[in-house]
Amino acid sequence: MTTVSLPDYAIFVGDFWSEFRNFLSNTSYSRHFVIVDEHTARYCMPRLQQQTPDINWLPIIIPPGEQHKNIQTCNTIWQQLMDNNANRGALVVNLGGGVIGDMGGFCASTFKRGMDFVQMPTTLLSQVDASIGGKLGIDFMQVKNSIGLFRNPQGVWIDPAFLQTLPFREIRSGFAEIIKHSLIADPGEWERIQAIQNLESITWSDFLLPSLQIKKDIVIADPFEKGLRKALNFGHTIGHAVEGMALESEHPLLHGEAIAIGMICETYLSHRILGLPLETLDFIAGFLVRIYGHHPLAEALYVDYLQLMTQDKKNENNQINFSLIPDIGKVKVNQTADKMLIRESLDYYNSMV
Repeated sequence: MTTVSLPDYAIFVGDFWSEFRNFLSNTSYSRHFVIVDEHTARYCMPRLQQQTPDINWLPIIIPPGEQHKNIQTCNTIWQQLMDNNANRGALVVNLGGGVIGDMGGFCASTFKRGMDFVQMPTTLLSQVDASIGGKLGIDFMQVKNSIGLFRNPQGVWIDPAFLQTLPFREIRSGFAEIIKHSLIADPGEWERIQAIQNLESITWSDFLLPSLQIKKDIVIADPFEKGLRKALNFGHTIGHAVEGMALESEHPLLHGEAIAIGMICETYLSHRILGLPLETLDFIAGFLVRIYGHHPLAEALYVDYLQLMTQDKKNENNQINFSLIPDIGKVKVNQTADKMLIRESLDYYNSMV
């Protein structure tokens, strides 16, 4: 097991179960809740129960998927906490992907003004990104994570063995955040990523720690996203808009699939605004299309995409705000682009067929 320490909590990576049992035995929580979706209830909760046989876990089961990351599902969670006499002395374990971590942490942090919670991420996406940094929240009116708060967990417990329960598409989705971290902060890791030929043969634990280290360093430097932490939003201004619209369609995209589209478009903006070399743009875009395929963006929806972008949390002075890369491993936050240039970036993506 490897421990990655932050000022207020630690991230435990690997076979952490002995350490987790010590954590439980050294605390005196009144009740122990575990929030899961229908998939993690089936595939992951048995491992938690087997490894902690002395704990009476009270499961709260919600439907899976980003489309359920909303206030209605929060009502269900709060109702079950209330029905089971939860108080501020109870513990919540969020056992699942980014939706569970974001929403479960949000519900725990707001119920009776705050219960302790821990993150136990089970997807690649949540293990390298969503579970770290204390950002919690839900989606509202198609705008991703527009209702939420910052609050740190008691700890983050990452068992790579949980990844064996995932379908390939979920693994590939999480890989997008590893790619993002390398593009904004680590040219060497980007070189290593380019050498990957087959995602299904990867030992993902080899990629977890470098990616976690990048996010840890950024979060410590800027815990409340006032400056540098905005770098982690590379690909997300456009990607979140694409993801939000796709949720309303017959073919919703996973988070990483939408962020891959966003990274291509925002790499184009990096070329146009910051002078990222054209050959670098084309190489990054080609790599992402090779991994994620191509999902044409309907020109009729451009207005809707732009409308969602205007609601992005990073925006200032009524301008759409981006984090862009002038070169591999470098990033500049608080970059703006007008709507015509953003449309150009969407056209660039659509041209890659």
